[in-house]
Amino acid sequence: MKLFVVGLGPGGIDQISKKAMKVLQESEIIIGYIVYVDLIRDALKGKTFYSTPMTQEIERCRAAIELASKGKKVSVVCSGDAGVYGMAGLIYELVQDYDNVEVEVVSGITAACSGAAVLGAPLTHDFAVISLSDLLTPWDLIETRLECASKADFVICLYNPSSRKRHDYLQKACDIVLKHRSPKTVCGYVQNIDRESESAVILTLQQLRDTNVNMYTTVYIGNSQTKEIQGKMVTPRGYSI
Repeated sequence: MKLFVVGLGPGGIDQISKKAMKVLQESEIIIGYIVYVDLIRDALKGKTFYSTPMTQEIERCRAAIELASKGKKVSVVCSGDAGVYGMAGLIYELVQDYDNVEVEVVSGITAACSGAAVLGAPLTHDFAVISLSDLLTPWDLIETRLECASKADFVICLYNPSSRKRHDYLQKACDIVLKHRSPKTVCGYVQNIDRESESAVILTLQQLRDTNVNMYTTVYIGNSQTKEIQGKMVTPRGYSI
């Protein structure tokens, strides 16, 4: 049997791909983190939903594989793209013991891309995506990645920039970047991408350092060429104009 791992995009039903919606409509059981399941529940009435809180990723992926191995049509859903900080990798790790389950990943729009579209065009040149969550990655490794990306003049997109337990992590990240970039570097952030409470702000790196954000915020730190054009954050590709 086939098990689908589906990226839902940034949050709005209209941002789910036609293929992803078709797969979900054909599924008997849809499994995912509570917040993401709630995004699609009303649009997929009659389906059986199974959701778990955060930190129970292994449990729900095992449940999905078990159900698929017994012949059920199952989809595991993730926000954004299932292969970008999503469940696709974990599913492939866990499914190795099940010869009768085939996995298919259905891509979605990840927050880096959907948030960039709100701000303008901050990712037109090389960029790095780094999560500031240290639940699965040691903070010293995150610091190393921030240091290297800053030195290399990548535009940096930050996922999971802050939480109640990590209230100062964005500040720490900005301090690392400030060692290599001007305090006036153009930055931006988008909260609640593609949802009713969506908001976007463009500001300097120094201002970003002292800004409070939450887990539903995607942060963009420009490179040395990034500029603000008519209220939008733009990173030139390098064309001669």
